[in-house]
This record gives sequence, structure tokens and C-alpha cells, in this order.
Amino acid sequence: MDPLVAYEKGLNTWAKWVDDNIDPSKTTVFFQGTSPDHWNINNEDGNTCAGVTQPASKASPSETIVAGQKIVEKVLGKMTNPVYFLNITNLSQLRPDGHPSKYGPLPNQNDCIYWCLSGVADTWNQLLYAFLLQLSN
Repeated sequence: MDPLVAYEKGLNTWAKWVDDNIDPSKTTVFFQGTSPDHWNINNEDGNTCAGVTQPASKASPSETIVAGQKIVEKVLGKMTNPVYFLNITNLSQLRPDGHPSKYGPLPNQNDCIYWCLSGVADTWNQLLYAFLLQLSN
């Protein structure tokens, strides 16, 4: 099955469950967007985040990430219950330096999926905290 088709089916299943089972007067729902990898950035070491020590000057999300974001927006837009969308994708795309890269689990293999703390993941938490503060006022 195409991964984007599976992603949309899974999100639609989740959205239906939220709409059928959540009372928005008692529960606030958040959905965090996709955390990008940086397999396709260009640097002196090839197409990985290896050796990257600075944030990117502009976000260049892959076609898969863009398609995934469109799916999320479509699914969330059809829901009857409100969902707060924490869109971390483009923000995180700017931080290839936030990956552990050469410190991955295998020798000579880069790790461009996981994130190092403090940094990018802390920003995601700050965004969630800002949403929570806004809701409490």
C-alpha cells in the first residue's frame, strides 16, 4: 500500500474516533504534525545531515512531507470537533543541525530521524505550552 494512502486512512480512522468519542466541552485535542527527516539536504558529506552544525537558511520539505501536510489539513478540516494543530514540520525542517547524525546506533551510519535535546523537540514543547496557556486564559 502506498504510505500516503495508509497515512490518510489512519488519520481518517483517528478523526472519526475523536469526533465520535470526545466531548469538546471537557477535552481539548491536539495533533502534532510530522517531524521531518533531513535525508535529502545537500552538504559536503553528501545527502545527509552529517556534519551539519548550523540551522538551514530556508526550509525545503520533500514532496512526501508536503503531501503529508496536505493530508493532515484535509482530514482536520473535515472534523466536527475542534483540533489544535501543532504544525512543527516547516519549523523543524530548518534544523538539520538538531539531529545526532554521526552519533547514531551503528558505526559510520548517520541518524537523521531522531532529535537531540535540548533544541528542536524543546521548541515543540514550548509551542504546546503556549497553546495551553492561551486556552487557560
